[in-house]
Amino acid sequence: MPAPQYDVIAIGNAIVDVMAPCSDELIEQLGLNRGGMMLVDAEQADALYAAMGPAREISGGSAANTLAGLAAMGARCAFVGQVADDQLGEVFAHDIRVAGIAFDTPARPGEPPTARCLIFVTPDGQRTMNTFLGASQFLPAERIDEEAIAAAKILYLEGYLWDPEEPRAAMRRAIESARRAGCKVAFTLSDSFVIARHGDDFRALIEDGLIDILFANEAELAALTGQAQLEAGCDALSGKVPLLVVTRSEKGAVACFEGATHRCAAEPVEKVVDTTGAGDLFAAGFLHGHAAGEPIDRCLRRGAIAAAEIISHYGARSEADLPALMARKLG
Repeated sequence: MPAPQYDVIAIGNAIVDVMAPCSDELIEQLGLNRGGMMLVDAEQADALYAAMGPAREISGGSAANTLAGLAAMGARCAFVGQVADDQLGEVFAHDIRVAGIAFDTPARPGEPPTARCLIFVTPDGQRTMNTFLGASQFLPAERIDEEAIAAAKILYLEGYLWDPEEPRAAMRRAIESARRAGCKVAFTLSDSFVIARHGDDFRALIEDGLIDILFANEAELAALTGQAQLEAGCDALSGKVPLLVVTRSEKGAVACFEGATHRCAAEPVEKVVDTTGAGDLFAAGFLHGHAAGEPIDRCLRRGAIAAAEIISHYGARSEADLPALMARKLG
């Protein structure tokens, strides 16, 4: 068999993040789900944008953020996601390619426009995300490059993208391709609201043995398994998911692998500025180590270091030299 061309190929929402600091009072005034994510339509997106203060535009999307972190650490990556043939679509494509990530999905002509996520960041660093999915929810199954998936070690799927029907079919096709090629399938649950809508699908994928690596936070694990306690949630998936990774914010993270439970403390942070992308970059650090065959404990440490770096500044793209940071922290 030829050596894999990519360490990770990911399928996710192609989104441009629009971020602005705000007060707690504005969150309440706008009736937003503080610290969570909700989907909005074009009219709501325009209204929220008008309520924002000075903002920064940064290419984002959960899986794309993870790939950006991976590429910054030296991994070979490819991304599949749908943008529109418009200015924000050009911005997204330029940004992800400059990051060293292969991106060949053709832009979609006409409406709707490229997706954007309006992110309000409160003084404690908590982010409240309001996502207009736009063109990203029209990724057709024929855009799945089965040869590219076969040329990867890991296929990484973003739970957020499971919501729209068309990309859900594309992701199912990608899973089938990965299983045939012997490519590991990693899945991130993304948010509890996604589980509320599609939990039965996710549980079926797990029962059918189609997920090799599952990423979740504590709330998502509880929503998926119906178990409020971490240990009970992990036990519910024992024997069904070969590798389960659960992030716990300031309490660190846990990984369950081959009958053993591995724990990692959170990396100290002088000041939490913005939690946007913390889970995405944790996954990046973890997958970077896992794709290289490192022990689970070291993979967890990589994830914790990457997550700590990302929450120390605005935005979900790293500002530090991640390889140098990893070398200094890991020795």
